[in-house]
This record gives sequence, structure tokens and C-alpha cells, in this order.
Amino acid sequence: MPNDETEANLNRPLTLRDVSAASGVSEMTVSRVLRGRGDVSATTRAKVMEAARTLGYVPNKIAGALASQRVNLVAVIIPSLKNLVFPEVMSGISEVLDETALQPVVGVTNYEPEREEKVLYEMISWRPSGIIIAGLEHSDASRAMLKAAGIPIVEIMDSDGDPIDAVVGISHRRAGREMARAIVEAGYRKIGFLGTKMPLDFRARKRFEGFTEALAKAGLEVHDQEFYEGGSALLKGREMTETILNRSPDLDFLYYSNDMIAAGGLLHCLDNGIDVPGRLGLAGFNGVDLLDGLPVRLATMDACRAEIGQEAARIVARRASGTAGGGERVVLTPKLQLGETLKRR
Repeated sequence: MPNDETEANLNRPLTLRDVSAASGVSEMTVSRVLRGRGDVSATTRAKVMEAARTLGYVPNKIAGALASQRVNLVAVIIPSLKNLVFPEVMSGISEVLDETALQPVVGVTNYEPEREEKVLYEMISWRPSGIIIAGLEHSDASRAMLKAAGIPIVEIMDSDGDPIDAVVGISHRRAGREMARAIVEAGYRKIGFLGTKMPLDFRARKRFEGFTEALAKAGLEVHDQEFYEGGSALLKGREMTETILNRSPDLDFLYYSNDMIAAGGLLHCLDNGIDVPGRLGLAGFNGVDLLDGLPVRLATMDACRAEIGQEAARIVARRASGTAGGGERVVLTPKLQLGETLKRR
């Protein structure tokens, strides 16, 4: 328990000496316990940990990292927290890192290359034990920082390109091709596409490229397109669907770049008595849990979000522990879910 002197000085930072006085063991022993050294008895370890908890003492990891030049943090850099995809990726990362001494710390880029440079600069300045970063496309400055960091780098979500180090993701071009083939096989011919503006959303653009490529092989093309940026995805999905159908009422299928706008499109169709999937088929992308609450099961493609996070974290954890590695390439297979909005022959 803390002594009177400790209680009288709670406005100053706590030190090993405070834990030593409260636990009745030497500062060296306290240091060993808090660093996870194994050469301390279970009784002494319990006494030290109880004293530290009671005092509210937290070790100074920065000071401890001066010798190793690394802290037990993993920088996770993602484009958005609003997109339901990335919280699931983070859950996969946390699930694996929870079993290690590593802790994830998150930076958000808002899909902006300049913002990514700033986030990387700040993250790398803390000398993390690894970096997990969304996407394969980065500015020259970001690529230079990643290459010079001297730590495990895992680019995630996408496998269509050349990684700096390790990569874990899916082929978005393949995902687009498989969705197009499923739509064609189901008998749809007049297809519209609805999605985000794609100059900086490289993964959506690659899906669209694969999608149009597969349509072309079947002698088809995208008849109309509608794009958006910002705002509530569900509401935008409703608005975009109304707009494209008013402009091109003969469309018989709508392919959305993500599930959120697709869900909005489905709600528009149901509210307006449009027969789905007979008159109009619909499909999204990502396989988010939100779809479970819709009155009709939307066709989509599971993008392996949690698995991507888990595999990326395993790579960083292995290499941070001293296991040799580098250049790992894990390509996962997205799973088509036909749901009830993509009819079968």
C-alpha cells in the first residue's frame, strides 16, 4: 500500500521508487517485474503488480525504448473510421495483438495522400515496432518513409500491385470480374454502376476495371453510371438509385461499389414497389453485418476484412519477436453471396 510520503506527492509523476516503497522490494526487482523478466518469484511479482495497480503506476515506455529504439506500438493507418469495413479490420488486428506485448495505434488519412504523409511522419517518429497501412498506392514521400523505416511494413486490403514489404488483401479486379460473371449468368443485360468518385479510391476503381472487363468479354457494357462523395451513405444510395432509374428506366441491374449505398438503393426499390430481383437486380460489396437487418438479403461479396487484419497482425508480431521474414504475400479469396437480390436461372 502507498505510504504517507507517496500520498503527499500524487501531483508529481510516480516512479519505480514509489512502487518499491509500496511493495517493499528493491527498485531493481520492480523493474524486472514490470519489464516481464522471468527471474522473479510469483509471490514477489504479485506484490509488485498489486502495488503498481494501487498506485496507478504506468511504466515510461519511451524511456524504456531508448536502448532498443522501438516502442511496443503498431501503427495502423487507414483511410476512414466512418466506413464500416475498417472497424472490422481493426478488430482482427486487435484480436491477434492482444496476445502479444504490442498495441495498435490508429491514424486516419481521409483518403488524402498529403494527410497520409503527415500521419506516417508522426507515427514513424515514435519508432513503432511495425506499420499496417491500407492500400498499395502512396505518394513518393510516403513510399520513401515506409522504405526507410527499417521495420515490418504490411500493406493491406489490396493485392493488385507491388508492395513495399509484406501484403495481405484480396484482388479487387478479381472481385469485380466475379461479380460481373454472376450478373451475366443470372440473365441481366442492362447494367448500371453506382459508386464513389474513384480518383483516390484505388480499390473501388480496380473493382470497376475488373467488372467492366468481364462485361466486355460477354459483349456487354455499363449502360449508365452515378457517382457521389460525402454524406450519409444510406441516404445517398436512395438518392442515387432514384436519379439513375429516372434517367435510365430500362436498366435491369444496379451494381454498387459498397454495401451501404446498395442498402439505400434496396430501400428505395422496396418503398417504390420495384420488383427485386425480377424487375431489377442489385448487388453491393463488402458483406458488412448491416445487411443482416435488411428486409431482403442483398447480394454482395465478403471482402475478408477480419481475416486481413488478423494475418497482417500475425506478420508484424512474428517479425517484431525476432522471427526472420520479409516480403510475405497473403492473398485471400473474396466470397460471393448471392442473397435474394441476384436471381438465379
